Amino acid sequence: MLEIYLKECLYFTANRLSRVITKMADDEFAVSGLSPTHAFLLMAVYEKEGISQKELGEILHLQPSTVTRLIEKLVGKGLLYSRVEGRLSLIYSTDKGKALEDVINQCWNNLRSRYSAVLGDKEGDDLTFQLYKVSDQLEHKE
Repeated sequence: MLEIYLKECLYFTANRLSRVITKMADDEFAVSGLSPTHAFLLMAVYEKEGISQKELGEILHLQPSTVTRLIEKLVGKGLLYSRVEGRLSLIYSTDKGKALEDVINQCWNNLRSRYSAVLGDKEGDDLTFQLYKVSDQLEHKE
């Protein structure tokens, strides 16, 4: 009975998937010296140098305090710097941070290849889009 219940429980299944994909991502990103979340934050900064902390939180679906901790860690590693303009804290990548862009992109490609080898390209993409859509629906239920 419990086995059936667990298979039908979105909470349990989503957390199980999170643990599995997090392990895969951590393995692939080990070469970069960054966590996947730090890498995603850097990618957002690459795309928009001078991005605000608020915008980073919105893009990454993270709370402001989490974004602050991530930025502080990357600043400590010399990969980002911030500049305060009025009430905004704007985030920029350093030369050291920019030098990681190709490595980060390769890590993402390796991760995608790894799970696509199991799921298939189309199935992996379809699952990703469906999970994104469902996450949006549940997050904005009100």
